[in-house]
Amino acid sequence: MHAPLRDFDDLPNSAFVRLPIVTALFACSPATILRRVRAKRFPQPVRHFDRVVAWNVGELRRALQGQRGAL
Repeated sequence: MHAPLRDFDDLPNSAFVRLPIVTALFACSPATILRRVRAKRFPQPVRHFDRVVAWNVGELRRALQGQRGAL
């Protein structure tokens, strides 16, 4: 298990994680995550540099809670 994934619960809501952590959290492929982002059914990533995008931990936690509520 990725250390950031293992430590996800300890991260502050203001932290950011990259795509491999997001795919592990939501148990889906990178293509599925990016499709949901384009469809506005998933939190939008933030571009930090030209090629670096990351997702806000607080927004991902809210999305995870919404996903569990839908089950």
